[in-house]
Amino acid sequence: MTTASSDQYFKDNEANWDDRAQVHMSGDYGGVKELLADPQAISMQLAQDIKRFGDLRGKDVLHLQCHVGVDTIGFARRGAHRVVGLDLSEKSLEYARDIATRAQADIEFIHANVYDARQDVDGEFDLVYTSLGVLCWLPDIAGWAKVVASLMKPGSIFFIRDDHPMMMTIDDDVSNGLKVAYPYFQTESPLTWDDEESYVSYADSPKIKHTRNHQWNHSLGEIVSALIQAGLTIDDLEESTYSAWCPWPDLMEEVGSGRYRLKEGQNHIPLQFAIAAHK
Repeated sequence: MTTASSDQYFKDNEANWDDRAQVHMSGDYGGVKELLADPQAISMQLAQDIKRFGDLRGKDVLHLQCHVGVDTIGFARRGAHRVVGLDLSEKSLEYARDIATRAQADIEFIHANVYDARQDVDGEFDLVYTSLGVLCWLPDIAGWAKVVASLMKPGSIFFIRDDHPMMMTIDDDVSNGLKVAYPYFQTESPLTWDDEESYVSYADSPKIKHTRNHQWNHSLGEIVSALIQAGLTIDDLEESTYSAWCPWPDLMEEVGSGRYRLKEGQNHIPLQFAIAAHK
């Protein structure tokens, strides 16, 4: 899925994520220190869902939009036969390869746009996984779902956990409460941002140099319908009042295990969703 405009969007986003990777790896992103210290450890993000996938021994697993691979390592540590991580950012994958090597995790990392995954990744998989903060970087949800389905073996599992599209509509200025300011449904043109900081930063984090990035929202209905139309059967759909990050510090509180929620008395909206499906 490429057009002249989308090519430029992807180039901008790749450069932005190359810089973000350096920001994230300036600290203990994703609990990487524990992953390297404990050969049995898996990331907190993956830990909340790992039981959904059953026995992974001997299975083939593909992690789309894997960033620096801290979640990807968990699949190798649970005995998967083949683990592949794919990401748009080559800098992210440089970190991912280094972390995997030091963690003694046998993982194949592929530098590719998720829309090109079918042509750039060999074989089909027992589990296709993607999480978190992934769909907002993609302009076409139907095209994404078709790629996901094409990578799955018959009877295989697809799972996604991501920020809820309702959360993505909220204005950055929450001084007077939560207000809808951005599109809920997919739009042809992206929202374009210029920002020197990422959603995670540390005391000595470098600033992002390639600040321009482009994002699209997709409604929950659009996401579910795209997966169904691509040939998948939805097994589970969850909405949660918890988030894996804290976009509104004055309105949110940390509740442990890397999760945040809106404080009591605030307007409560869904902050995260998860979908499990099979082919």
